[in-house]
Formats: sequence, C-alpha cells, structure tokens
Amino acid sequence: MASISRACRIRNPAVFVCDIQEKFAKAIYEFPKVVTTTTKILRATNPLSIPIYVTTQNREKLGPVVSALQPHLTGPNVRADIDKTLFSMITPEIDALLPVPSKGETPIDAVIVGIETHICVTQTALDLLERGHRVYVLVDGVSSVNVEERGVALARLRDVGAIVTTSESILFEILGDASHQHFKTITGLVKETKEETKEALEKLSKI
Repeated sequence: MASISRACRIRNPAVFVCDIQEKFAKAIYEFPKVVTTTTKILRATNPLSIPIYVTTQNREKLGPVVSALQPHLTGPNVRADIDKTLFSMITPEIDALLPVPSKGETPIDAVIVGIETHICVTQTALDLLERGHRVYVLVDGVSSVNVEERGVALARLRDVGAIVTTSESILFEILGDASHQHFKTITGLVKETKEETKEALEKLSKI
C-alpha cells in the first residue's frame, strides 16, 4: 500500500456517491438524511468543479438512484455512472479513470457518501486507500440497515487511515479561504441547509 498522510489538507477532491437507490429507502436507518446530505454535497460540486463518481448496485433489481439526487447527477462533473455487482465502487471502469499515485500521479481526496456503511462504503474506502488515495467518509452522509453497523464500520475505517468528518467541515476545507471566488455560494448553501444538517448530525454523528 502506498504511504499516505492522515494530516494532509484536502487538495484534490472527488465525490463518490455509493448506491443511494430507491429500493433501500425504507430499509436504511435515516435514509432521508443521507439523501439531504448528499444533495448538499452535490450542489457544491458544480461551482467548485469537483468530479463525481456514481454507482448503483444491481440497478435492475434495486432501482435507480433516488429521484431527489438525479437532477444533481448530470453534466461534465459526472465522470462515471456505473451499475455494478461488486460491493466496492472501485470497479474496473472507475479504477481506469482514477490517477495512479504509485506512478507519481496526484492522489484524489475521495469524499464518500452512501450506503451501506459497513459493506459498500467500507470496501470502497479500503480499495481507495490501498491504491494510495486519501479517503473522507461523511458521518452525516452514510448509513446502514442496522444502526450499530455504522459505528463499527466508521471506527474500523478510522483505524486504517480514512478520515471521518462532516459535510460542513469538508466544504469549508475545500474552500480553504474566505477570499475563495465561490465562498458566498458555498456559505449560502450551508446556511440554506443548516436545519437539515443539524437534524442529520443529531441522528448520524454518533459513532
């Protein structure tokens, strides 16, 4: 595994949207809050020109990405929209699109939202870390059917080098400076969604 620094500031963000599909809506703990957090992050990707990678798990049986997210999953920022049977998002198609740090290419800072925390999110994070990328798992943007699985998975991911953080923290880290040209846009988004963010954190921040 390539050597990575847990202390490094985010420099090359990419958003990974993992299997947020219609058929999971009634089964996943606090599913609507995962969707609202993901919506906030996706709304920030356009002004900040952040690449997006999207997957579904067996779309024919489990349905498409939820309708609330689909308006935010169009345009040039979407680098891949892949249906898969692998649990990890790092399918051969997505893997081929990512830089290769072992060849001197700049690693990505992968910001992961989606489900389930202990299965597809965990395996995606492990595959990205193994390839030398940095991984940020948004605590207010991931969940599982069983709430207890979340805490175990997030603790494990912290142990292996992933950063467990929040959607607001990651947006301000990407900005880095109040003089950023899109500061007003992103702070406006944060203010607009502050109640949804508060509710998501109340339910999902406990690890």
